[in-house]
Amino acid sequence: MDGIFGWLGDHGAHQDLIRHMGDAARLSQESTPHTHSTPQLGMAAASRFGKAAIHVENGLAVALNGRPRFLDEDLSALAQQQNPAAAAAQGWLRHGEKLPARMHGTFALVVLEPQKKAAFLALDRVGAERLCFARHGGHLAFGSSAQSVASHPAVGHVIDPQAIYDYLYFHTIPAPRSLYQGVKKLLPGQYAVLRNGRLDTGFYWQADYSPVDASFARHRADFRDTLTQAVRDADAPATAAFLSGGTDSSTVVGALTAARGAPVDTFSIGFDAAGFDEMEYARCAVERYGCNSHEYYLKPADIVTAIPLIAREYDEPFGNASAVPTYFCAKTAREAGFENMFAGDGGDEIFGGNVRYAKQGLFEMYGRLPAPLRRGLIEPIANMPGLSDRFPLSKLKSYVAQARVGLPLRLESYNFLHRTPLDQIFSADFIGAVEPATTDAALTEVYQRTASDHYINRMMHLDLKFTLADNDLRKVGTMTEAAGIEVHYPLLDDRMVAFANRLPVDYKVRGQKLRWFFKEALTDLLPEKIINKSKHGFGLPFGVWSNEYAPLGDLVGDSLSDVKKRGWIQPAYLDHMLAMQRGPHASYYGVMIWVMVMLEQWMAANEH
Repeated sequence: MDGIFGWLGDHGAHQDLIRHMGDAARLSQESTPHTHSTPQLGMAAASRFGKAAIHVENGLAVALNGRPRFLDEDLSALAQQQNPAAAAAQGWLRHGEKLPARMHGTFALVVLEPQKKAAFLALDRVGAERLCFARHGGHLAFGSSAQSVASHPAVGHVIDPQAIYDYLYFHTIPAPRSLYQGVKKLLPGQYAVLRNGRLDTGFYWQADYSPVDASFARHRADFRDTLTQAVRDADAPATAAFLSGGTDSSTVVGALTAARGAPVDTFSIGFDAAGFDEMEYARCAVERYGCNSHEYYLKPADIVTAIPLIAREYDEPFGNASAVPTYFCAKTAREAGFENMFAGDGGDEIFGGNVRYAKQGLFEMYGRLPAPLRRGLIEPIANMPGLSDRFPLSKLKSYVAQARVGLPLRLESYNFLHRTPLDQIFSADFIGAVEPATTDAALTEVYQRTASDHYINRMMHLDLKFTLADNDLRKVGTMTEAAGIEVHYPLLDDRMVAFANRLPVDYKVRGQKLRWFFKEALTDLLPEKIINKSKHGFGLPFGVWSNEYAPLGDLVGDSLSDVKKRGWIQPAYLDHMLAMQRGPHASYYGVMIWVMVMLEQWMAANEH
């Protein structure tokens, strides 16, 4: 459901815009969902959690979604006394376009000055909120979903084929692209300004990776203080926590327990499938912190229930299968009477916890070898005729081939769209309508835009955008809202992100040890079993269960049959994937099968 939605037009009805926004603001303060529009102008304020606020004052209109914190003390007080939008209006008069830099927390901010035909849009630093916009003629349409912007009659729901390609490549549609032609999404820390008929974008904030020279003890003390402050500031009545048993969720639960001095209600998801269930680790954390534990074991029938809900709730196709356990975990919490939940997302991406960070170090070493050694000895051996495809030379050949691909593109070596020639995946008409190289360009732009030349920091910066803002935060935020829960991310508190970014690189990844500092700094808080556990994730045994549970298998088969009719994908490729998924590679091929199924389910549920 949109928190903000409107458009600035050029037909001279600026006073109508202010009046409509004033009506919406009053109704928003009464917590009444509202939509008021004319053919040119409109503004709606609606939020399940009352996070949306609109303020109109002296020809200035401000719409604000999220949970911002203002660094100016008087603005912070005004936000408490009235609402955050009123504080943002005063902040705009004081700071102008520098206002977002004076705001922390989660927010999507829109400032309209209709008499000047000017508008300013900004998104929070981690991209927890969403803000979309489109420029069409004399209109600037904006909203917190791509659907709302495309609904403007001057924009329209015209699907961009490149967005479909991006979805199949990334399993989501990364910003700034959206599903619809002409509709863009702001990136984390980005703003857009319309002035004198010109629309420009830029960044009001970028991650600072300059290392702070301090002792381990000083860093540890600062980290623990920041962690405590983050959970205290985000705590609210009727708040529980996700608990997967991983490092991040366990840290959040442990810190919240310590801050409260009382047990925390935790919610965990289990899977009755070999290799997927991690409930033993969640129970380890429960025992350590004395939590009030709630467990839900996901069943194949739950996936059948969740698929149409996911298709309905997301404003674009979304292919992360972990949305299913996220939804049922949040749903269980809501049924137990909770309205807020803490999630542990972000720890891997700011403290160096993803396996690829260490793995890529092994490939980076190759590039530092003397060129004569690489070209004159290693590569000829790796490509010896008749032997290079046999073990162990096959391993060396694979290593050399990957090492010669620079970062960040090397990270996509195993992408489905790189493993098979595109003309065997897509129809000729579809290939002719897209530019596959744009995915590489998008990755490279973010990787190179990092304010650091170290590959570890650059990969983490890449993950802040593609893994978190475009994927995991969309997954958690949308599914918790669908369940009636408001989610908070203590590890993505702006103070925590700033602290982690400025740690020395070897505090993040030390050799092959991930999250070195994080784990060393929490030895007294985290159970040793959780500190030493291997990385797993919040997976879903979709591929296995769709073979074992007939209703799910039927849904998959029907969905893929409908995908064939759209003319995008080669039918033979879909048949091949389904055959492999029904054979010995259920989990591996199940990933792309899920992505295809959710594309078709979304299209069927949202066609206009």
